[in-house]
Formats: sequence, structure tokens, C-alpha cells
Amino acid sequence: MKFSTQELINGIQSGNKRLIAKAITLVESKKVEHRQQADELLKIIMPSTGNSIRIGITGVPGAGKSTFIENFGKLAIAHGKKVAVLAIDPSSSVNKGSILGDKTRMEELAKEENAFIRPSPSSGFLGGIANTTFETMMICEAAGYDYILIETVGVGQSEVLVADITDVFLFLKIIGGGDELQGIKRGIMEMVDIIFINKVDESNLSKAKSTRLELKRALDFIPSKEKWKVPVLLGSALNNEGLEDVFLRIKEFINLKNKSGNFENIRSQQAEKRFEYWVQEYILANVKKNNSAENAYLQHKKNASTMVSNPSTEAKLFVDEFLSKRN
Repeated sequence: MKFSTQELINGIQSGNKRLIAKAITLVESKKVEHRQQADELLKIIMPSTGNSIRIGITGVPGAGKSTFIENFGKLAIAHGKKVAVLAIDPSSSVNKGSILGDKTRMEELAKEENAFIRPSPSSGFLGGIANTTFETMMICEAAGYDYILIETVGVGQSEVLVADITDVFLFLKIIGGGDELQGIKRGIMEMVDIIFINKVDESNLSKAKSTRLELKRALDFIPSKEKWKVPVLLGSALNNEGLEDVFLRIKEFINLKNKSGNFENIRSQQAEKRFEYWVQEYILANVKKNNSAENAYLQHKKNASTMVSNPSTEAKLFVDEFLSKRN
């Protein structure tokens, strides 16, 4: 059944989860007619967006992201908040499919009236998120969700892109997983706002404290954001230990950003980055619609793939050729 733009907007504003999901599906669609309706919908709901706290949550596979999100989400709801979870699943490079099993992994949170969980495929988009995660977030904000939790794919250093669309970047670590050295790489450490060492219990508490010390030393070499000293917290998401501390630190960090006046400035910069991304997407889409431009594009692409010349050189040749014809 096809829904009108107004029906979807009414559903979003009334908190109808089925219609919220339909609106997100519309935004994720690549069909031309769907894109036109999605653009119309996003334009209308824009004044109702921007009132949430956007939290990116990343970590290596096995760090316990889903468990953390489920129990943290329940904690936020207990504090009177509405929580939306955008869980990004990796897509197959062969058939582009995804398992999208996060609702199964967050079964208890999915039953909560004030929670909404949306699994989305990454569809090959790098950076741990999907290419429409930002727009999906807008829909959830317009629906009145206070906390937007974005669970990234969890594949490593490319995850830092999620920091470009969120207010708080939370990094989950585990000890004994062979990732201690990975954890002190500058890529993530320069972007992270809070570190939570997960799966800590009596048997590994000593090692957890040693890991925390190593991370704190690494953070000393990285310039602080907002005069904020990145906290390294210990706990167990499974046992609901340390989550209240994370909740309070998030509030503390957001308050600091608001007091400094940087909260809105950073969000403006993030929106500009989204603009630049979509400019590139639409230019490439228009190139492929133009027969002569597409032929040139395919020829230069073939030259690159057959190593006739360097791919970056072929890309520059094509862009120069395309722009000269446009002029």
C-alpha cells in the first residue's frame, strides 16, 4: 500500500511506528519517484527535527554493542526518554543483502512502547553507517525521540564517519580481545568522546584497570575537544553495571557543548558535510543519465579498470572533459 506524504507525516507526528518505518523505507529507496516524495517529506518535517541527542556507538565485533544499546536504551526510558535505535548491518559485497537481526538481539527493548528499532543495510557505504542514516535520524527526531542511538557496523577505523553525524561518539572496548593496540590508533581516539570498557567482572578487573590506564595515557597525546577530558569507564552492559555513569557523562558532555556555544556550530558543520556528500551523489547520478557523458564515464572507467592509466588520472580527465562540455 502506498501512503501519501501527508499520511506519512501524520504518522510520524503521532508516533505511529509502522508509518515511521514506511517513511524510512521511502528515504532509503533509490527509485526516482520515491526520492521526490522523500525530499518533500524531509522538507516538511525539518522544523520538527534537531531536538534529540545523537549518539554514535562503535566497537569491534563482539564488544557487546547490541547488549549495551538494549540496556542503555531501557535505562534512558526509565529516565523518561524516548529512544530510537538505528542499527547498521553490513551488506554482502556479492548480493548486497543484510541479515538485519538487531531486533532479535534487542528483543526486550523492542517491546518497549517508547523505543523504536530500525535495522538498515550499509549497502556498501563506508564509515560504519548507511548513506541515509542522517535522513533517517531526521524522521526519528520529528517523531519525538529524545535519544537516537546509532549502532555502527563495527569493522574498524572507518567507523569515525559516524562522528560526523552525531553529538556524542561512544567507543566500546573489551579486554583480552587482541584490540588493545587498535584502541590507541589516532583515527578513533581523536574522535571519541566517551570510552566504555565492557564485559568487566571480578576475574578481569585488574586487566581492565590496566587497559584503562593505557587508554588514558594515549588520550594525553591527543588535543581535547571542548576542554573535555575523555572518560574511560568500566562496566558490564549485560549486568547493567556502569551504564548510569555513561548516561550522566553524556548529559555532562552535551551541557558542556551547549555552554561553549559549539553544539549548534558542530551540527551546522555536519549538515554542510551531508550537503557535500549529496552534491557528489547527484552529480554522478546526472552524469549517468546523460548519454554522451555516460559513454565518456564508462570509457574512462574502463581505462582505469584495465590499468591503461592511473584511476585518479582517469577520474580527473573525465571531470575536466565533463565540465568543459557543460561550459
